Parts: sequence; structure tokens; C-alpha cells
Amino acid sequence: MTFDLLWDALAPVGRDRSTGGYRRYAWTAADATLREWFAGEAAARRLDLVVDRAGNQWAWWGDPDASGPGVVIGSHLDSVPDGGAFDGPLGVVSALLTIDALRAAGMRPSRPVGVVNFGDEEGARFGVACAGSRMVTGALPRDRALGLRDGDGTSMAAAMSAAGHDTAHVGRDDEALRRIGCFVELHVEQGRGLIDLGRAVGVGTGIWPHGRWRMEFAGEANHAGTTRLADRHDPMLDYAAAVLAARELAEKHGIVATCGKVVVEPNGVNAIPSRVLGWLDARGADAGTVRALVAELSAGRDVREESWTPPTPFDTSLSDRCAAVLGDAPRLASGAGHDAGVLAQAGVATAMLFVRNPTGISHSPAEFAERGDCLRGVQALTAVVTDLVSGDPA
Repeated sequence: MTFDLLWDALAPVGRDRSTGGYRRYAWTAADATLREWFAGEAAARRLDLVVDRAGNQWAWWGDPDASGPGVVIGSHLDSVPDGGAFDGPLGVVSALLTIDALRAAGMRPSRPVGVVNFGDEEGARFGVACAGSRMVTGALPRDRALGLRDGDGTSMAAAMSAAGHDTAHVGRDDEALRRIGCFVELHVEQGRGLIDLGRAVGVGTGIWPHGRWRMEFAGEANHAGTTRLADRHDPMLDYAAAVLAARELAEKHGIVATCGKVVVEPNGVNAIPSRVLGWLDARGADAGTVRALVAELSAGRDVREESWTPPTPFDTSLSDRCAAVLGDAPRLASGAGHDAGVLAQAGVATAMLFVRNPTGISHSPAEFAERGDCLRGVQALTAVVTDLVSGDPA
């Protein structure tokens, strides 16, 4: 199977014709199509498909229960609203092509090799990023996960059940975790590091600390045309002030902060809002600095933490091994969260490979990777896995 055939099969799924972006949300019809595609590709390669308690899909070449924990590669297939084509799917396609390359070379792995499709990595529907990997590792407790609701009020439990997944056993899955000897996730770069270095492939060093906070601003609903400015209690003004403050504080602390989601009630053009909910995403190289920004922004405001991911270094020996195999590839820290980071936090030996994105843009239809760089990524992943399954275990 060639890169083009695999890529073209995925291209139409969940694509919005008006924007050119993707809306591949967890436990929807588009998600079901993606899962069917993954299962079909696993079957075509005679891989054993296993679905864990959280709904993540694992396709195994070899038996990790009989032969010991294996080398896992892969990523996710879901997207943010109007996201790009490469964030996630490039890693899954590259993993499948790595299996093809190993077999074409006559490789007989010394340990099992698995390809994973993590579910709900982006958190676009239920608001918690990396939900699939967080559930399987226990970082996202069962009750909280199943109680999460989307914008229409549908719970994750109901969405899972409607999609045919049994929620009775949702929760940490020690059996699935025992099968992972190490995890190497290939991902399109979501910035300009490799562009500036003039390199096609890099090795990740870790993930910046980052979190999400919900801000609530109460006001008083009233008529837009008859209420004097002096008589208004408009929470939208408070929200706007918070957005500007977040930007100023980010510049002050040398990190990044984003207010990208807002819910307004009653959301009428001719009505002063009664309540505004806004969300803050803050990230930086230093956890204390991120926390300092949030503390300053919280002064006099109702700001509540929804998620927090501490600094996540990847396994040094595994990352060094990847870099050595690739000829001392450049090292990059990631400001984006990944399933690899969740597994690393759970104690799994984890590494990442990044493929150059010539636009430097991600979470947008403009996200891109040249075909030649994608193929170099496959070659790099194949070389790394070859080393891991033919030499000493990582």
C-alpha cells in the first residue's frame, strides 16, 4: 500500500466543503467511519485488532500477551473544529506504512509491534484533550469522563453507547498498558522549528506544561436598545477585559495564552448578556510561569481549572536512541499536547518524531506537510522501529 492510496482514502472523511477543514469529533458518524477504516487496514495486514476499555484501537503484529510488551507506534484520527489533515492522521498512516516496510524487508521482529489509534485526542467535542489516552491510563477518572457533555448536552456515556461502545468497563485498563513496552509517536510539527533548522524530521524532547481554565462572568440580561449604558451590567465587557489581560500577561511572562472559546447567554443580537463563559489555554516552558499568569488573571475573576498537564519529558534513553538512528536528528520541545505525553506521565517509555510543516500552521486547513517530507517521516519511523525490534529492548 502506498502513502498516496492510504492518504486519499482518509481525505474525504469529516471534511467540511465550505472551509476545507475537518470536523472529526469523537463518537460521531465521522469517527465511526475513521474507526472502520482503521479496522479495515488492520485486517488487510492480518493484524490483530483489540479495542481497550476506553475505546482506543490497537492493531498488533505479534502477541504482546505471549511474547512480552511490544513497540507501539501510531497517533489519532480525530480533529479540532475545522482542523488540518495532518495532525494525528499522519502518525497513523506512517505507522501502517512502517509495518508494510518492515514486512517488505523480510523483518521478523524480536518483539510485537502495535499500531494505535487513540480516540478523542483533541477533546473537540467534550472539552478534555487526550481523553482516550487519559481514560486508559486512569488520568481521567471514569465518572468524570462519562459525565462530560458536549455543546448539545449529550454525555460522553450516551455518545459512546450510541456508537456501540460498552461503557460498563470504561476506566483505567492495566491489561492494555502492560502490552506497551515503549511508544513512539510520529506527528506533524505544529510550529516552525524544523523550518528554521532546514530539517525534515526531528526528535521530541518533551511537552511544555499547559492547562485549560474556565472563566465565568455574571451580568444582567436587558434590552440592547432601551437600557442606558450607565445602567448596564454587561459581562461581555468583563470577558473582553480578561482576553486583553491574558494577552498582556502572556507577553509579560514570555509564554502563550489563548481565549479561543466563548459561550454567551442568551446569545441574542439585541440582548445584553446575562452570563458569559470563556476558556483560557495557557502554555509555556516553565510551569511556575504559567501558574503565575493564571494567578494574576484570576484576581477578582471567577477562574476555575479544568485540566492541567505538568512538564512532560520524554524517555531520555529512547529519545537518544531515536536521534542516533536518524543521524543526530535535531531535538524539539512541543508546546502542543499529545497522547505520547499522557503515556509518558503514566510511566511508559515514550518518544516522538516530528515531520516538517512548511506553513508552520496547525489546527487550521492551512496545516501541511510536503509529500517528500511525509515519506522521510515514514523512513525515519521505520528505521527507529527496525532498531527497536532487532536490537536490545528499549
